[in-house]
Amino acid sequence: MSKLPPKVRDLGLVYRPREDEEDEELLRPLEWGLMRRLLTYARPVRGKLNRLALLSLVRSAQLPALIWASAKIIAGPIARHEVGALPWAVLAYALLAVSTDLLFHWRQRYALEIGETVVNGLRAEIFAKTQRQPMSFFHRVKIGRIIGRVTSDVESVRTGIQDVLFVSIIQFGQMIFTAVVMISYDWVLFLVILGMAPVLWLVNNHFRLKLSRLTRAASESFSRVTATLAESVNGIRVTQGFVRQETNAGLFRGLLADHARYNIAYARTSAILTPLLELNSQFFVAILLLFGGWRVFEGAMTIDALVTFFLLSNFFFSPIAIIGTQYNQALVAMAGAERVFRLIDTVPDWEDAPDAVPLPDPRQSGNGGGVPSPRSATNVTGEGTRPSGSEGVRVEFRALSFGYDPARLVLRDLTFTAEPGQTVALVGHTGSGKSSIINLVSKFYLPVAGELLLDGREIRTLTSHSLHRQMGMVQQQNFLFSGTVLANIRLAKPEATDAEIRAAATRLDCLDLLEGLPAGLLTEVGERGSALSVGQRQLVCFTRALLADPRLVILDEATSSIDALTEARLQTALLTLLRGRTSFIVAHRLSTIRHADLVLVLDQGRIVERGTHAQLLAAGGRYAALYGQFVQVDDRA
Repeated sequence: MSKLPPKVRDLGLVYRPREDEEDEELLRPLEWGLMRRLLTYARPVRGKLNRLALLSLVRSAQLPALIWASAKIIAGPIARHEVGALPWAVLAYALLAVSTDLLFHWRQRYALEIGETVVNGLRAEIFAKTQRQPMSFFHRVKIGRIIGRVTSDVESVRTGIQDVLFVSIIQFGQMIFTAVVMISYDWVLFLVILGMAPVLWLVNNHFRLKLSRLTRAASESFSRVTATLAESVNGIRVTQGFVRQETNAGLFRGLLADHARYNIAYARTSAILTPLLELNSQFFVAILLLFGGWRVFEGAMTIDALVTFFLLSNFFFSPIAIIGTQYNQALVAMAGAERVFRLIDTVPDWEDAPDAVPLPDPRQSGNGGGVPSPRSATNVTGEGTRPSGSEGVRVEFRALSFGYDPARLVLRDLTFTAEPGQTVALVGHTGSGKSSIINLVSKFYLPVAGELLLDGREIRTLTSHSLHRQMGMVQQQNFLFSGTVLANIRLAKPEATDAEIRAAATRLDCLDLLEGLPAGLLTEVGERGSALSVGQRQLVCFTRALLADPRLVILDEATSSIDALTEARLQTALLTLLRGRTSFIVAHRLSTIRHADLVLVLDQGRIVERGTHAQLLAAGGRYAALYGQFVQVDDRA
């Protein structure tokens, strides 16, 4: 593993690789298994792939044929002064040259199309596999590393497919066909040339390991550069707020210097290898002249044959330097393919059980199959009546323990039940386990021990998709996609009409606030919702959650970024949103959970108190003390 430059270490920000990053530094030779796997992504254009392979073989024969034809013309019509035959010979040569250029056009076109097909397939699979990973994957893997796989690594694979593979086929084929013609002229002289092949093998073998190591090191250092760049852009507010621009710039320059050092070392090594290959080619020519002249002196071959042999030998040696360059590029492509497939093949920490079934939705009559019902516009608009407590999800924790690292539990032996339609408030200091309970109920993580039941079914036996279709969530930091406010709300129900969306906002008493935006509901939210205030983003997310018509509602610090006046308007609307739905509320503002049916007070992953707001205040325990602190804070505010 590489070490960072001293300047980076002086900043006190030393890069510590994870275990999987260290594995990526392991060297492995070129693997045809990887190449075969890559070519499986070319199945949609298999016909073009076969035609391209055939065209490459034909072109590899055409190129030495041009040299052979030109030698024949010189030794034939020109040497014998056959004026009448010369134009016909030249015409035949021209036709061969034109056919060669036509094949080159189609070969290049097919190669580009095949390369694009493979790249699209790889990127689509990376995206699909990444989307199916559990939350623990995204806590462990930096976004810059994923971006690096989709960009630089996949582009190196493109080069390997459309350039290295087929160019190498042509170059090797050119050498083979040229060798056949040379053997037909003088097999003894060809054996002399062939005897120099071990020199080439020794040169390549000497540099292969070094180039492979530098290639992987350069690719890994570039991943660190992209990861740091992505992190810096996302954290620009913190950087500028704490005046860390120069410090972070120094760190980034250090990473760039680290990456540049590998690239320069690679370039220097390659700059030694390529001239050596070319020098070997010239050395082979000298050997050819020496032994060829001796063969002519002995009468074993004619001058015409020697000239033809010499022209063909140049064509035999010229692919050597190209193949050397292609070999270097192949190392880059193999390193990229290895890293891409490592990401694609990453086994999720957990997946839905093969026999998992959908969570039944009782709101659809005759739903014996357990398929979630379509989101009803009646409930959203308020035109129908929702029977309180009849449509929520029953959530039961049984001696449940959980830890993001199983060796370090953050929840210990939790047991409680949220009946359908009840509101459960989670209270406690930071780190007490509130968000962990939310993550478990949402099936973003699975318990380490104990059971979590939804409507009497263990959560491991239910499909994640069916649960999430019946769940609505509003978090403190909600993500908005680029587009309009209307489009972001409609994510919860793609088939919803504009009238349904406006009705949902009306029920939350925030339609006037959303329509007060510059373009109303058609206002562009910008990247990650940057065109809206934090409070406006949360209003959009509240409306989105209500439009989903969920049976299970999760509010995680949902009103923390909304001003007191807007929060007061939302309180009544929230009661409407939560009525008849099982809900979990995490809030530091205890005023938002006064109406909860059950309040759980957490401390270090355990439930230390439970009851209603009034019962816990009367008990004068931990909750009462917390409530007193927050009342004082609110009064001072």
